Amino acid sequence: MWTLDELLERVSAALTAEYSGAPNGRVRDVPDRRAVRWYATTGLVDRPSAMRGRTALYEKRHLLQLVAVKRLQSEGRALAEIQTELAGATDQTLAAIARVPEELLESGDPAPPEAVRPRFWAEPAAAPAAAPPPAQAVALNGVALGGGAVLLVPGTPTAADCADLAAAARPLLDLLAARGLLTNERES
Repeated sequence: MWTLDELLERVSAALTAEYSGAPNGRVRDVPDRRAVRWYATTGLVDRPSAMRGRTALYEKRHLLQLVAVKRLQSEGRALAEIQTELAGATDQTLAAIARVPEELLESGDPAPPEAVRPRFWAEPAAAPAAAPPPAQAVALNGVALGGGAVLLVPGTPTAADCADLAAAARPLLDLLAARGLLTNERES
């Protein structure tokens, strides 16, 4: 397996023999990184075989495809025509068109082991957990703390409860006022 840069080095080496280059100045003699990505996006060349982190890895078939594309382009053929011809081509067909020297086809690296992902969709669904009882509606009452702040409490507080809650909330109200989060000055 090769990185994209290693693949492009092999493409360049393969094209040094029997390659007249593109017939017009609009096509590069050797594809660059961007062209290879575009070819993979459009389906002209297979997508990378594997990934090592964020690095795409390519194999012999990619080399054959890229060299075959360049050789056909050198004959003046358009990419759409080449794509139609090479769609579903076997490695033998690609090798006949590409004529890549054997030493360039050898890869010293074995394919990296595929990370096995669990197939969650193929396993039976777990029994649903017992649903909690539906929540009871609770009436909330607001206790004005000053400055527009209101504390919601379940139940009905007495006047003494409201006074105690307001006193306990003074540090919070001071913080809210300091940060400009209250609508008006706190009442003393």
